[in-house]
Amino acid sequence: MAGSVPAAMPQVETRQDPAQKEMQDRMTREANKKRQQDIREDTDKLFQLATELKAAVDKSNENLLSLEVVRKADEVEKLAKKVKEKMKDAVGIPPKTEPPPRAIRPYPY
Repeated sequence: MAGSVPAAMPQVETRQDPAQKEMQDRMTREANKKRQQDIREDTDKLFQLATELKAAVDKSNENLLSLEVVRKADEVEKLAKKVKEKMKDAVGIPPKTEPPPRAIRPYPY
């Protein structure tokens, strides 16, 4: 038949066995731990670069900024963006948190 609709594929529920799930959870935790360590290291380097940038700006005069200062500012910007992206890229499903309890306000609203 030229105009027939193909039969729908049956949906198969896939379940992981406990060992696979534990291994996947462990890998997720390790990946997040590595990401967190990378963020710490990059943040330390960012702080060092920002300190160096401030020192370079303090040495320059009002009429002239050196090429070193401009390069240092670019380096700070690139590293800051890298840190920001790593902070967004959590691996796995975030832990479930319950919303804070609602405050009950006395009448009248």
